[in-house]
Amino acid sequence: MRDKPSHLMPSSITPESVFRERRRWLSLMGGLAAGSLAIKATGSETTSDISSHNVEPLLPTEPRRVKEYNNYYEFGWDKTSPSRLSSALKTRPWTITIDGLCEKPATIDLESLHTRFSSIERICRFRCVEGWSAVIPWSGFRLSEIIQSVAPLSNARYVRFEAVSQPEAMPSQRDGKLLPWPYVEGLRMDEALHPLTLLATGMYGAPLPNQNGAPLRLVVPWKYGFKSIKAVVRIELVESQPVTTWQSVAPSDYGFFANVNPKVPHPRWSQATERPLGDPFYTPRRKTEFLNGYADSVGSLYDGMDLRRFF
Repeated sequence: MRDKPSHLMPSSITPESVFRERRRWLSLMGGLAAGSLAIKATGSETTSDISSHNVEPLLPTEPRRVKEYNNYYEFGWDKTSPSRLSSALKTRPWTITIDGLCEKPATIDLESLHTRFSSIERICRFRCVEGWSAVIPWSGFRLSEIIQSVAPLSNARYVRFEAVSQPEAMPSQRDGKLLPWPYVEGLRMDEALHPLTLLATGMYGAPLPNQNGAPLRLVVPWKYGFKSIKAVVRIELVESQPVTTWQSVAPSDYGFFANVNPKVPHPRWSQATERPLGDPFYTPRRKTEFLNGYADSVGSLYDGMDLRRFF
């Protein structure tokens, strides 16, 4: 099905430079068509997440936009601070500890992650709670495989994530400003075990840049971006719902679940629409999709829940 010509306005046309850049990255990720799934000889998986509302496969946002415009408050409030100030962050050597309520706690280095777990490349939507969005090709691992490798106990109901503490490289940590450090996030266990939840090591076919969460970041595509914690050093399996950084600062503004929901506004702005990165300022905002377009895959996780209360 295609939109009628009368629905297309000149302002909605993607600039040629952006179109060509997105097409180039789509080709790099395998030239995926709608609904395609390819398993490579290496065992890695490449998928393109397609919404039933879209005519074409998702076209990745221009890489420069994603690398130069993001939130990483360890480096300051400004959107360009991460790309300007994160070069001193030490990402090698790097280990991640998986512990808590499990039978086989482990500390794993990056090289071991790549040898022990199957790699994935996946193109996903990204939606910031501030109202902007992007489409990003990620590479990494299913979080479920990593969690299952430590044999969780039956009372492990939640997963707590902790980011690196490196004040010598992170101005806000060094000055003790903006937020309590280190940054903490959390998921319910069924969310963490869902196959769409990734522990990413790369984007756009290359290792993660420092400003985008190198060397390990969480990717939960149906939730607002602040849930996708960067520079992860610990994954702890716990029984009770962990208190996340933003909950500790503004619990009425930033709930634990943080599911993308156009019907639940932020206290200071609507979530009904979004602005894709790279679109000209005069381009009409697009409608926000429930669960960021992943309702068919993850909606059952929230059956019977009041998502206005559990926001």
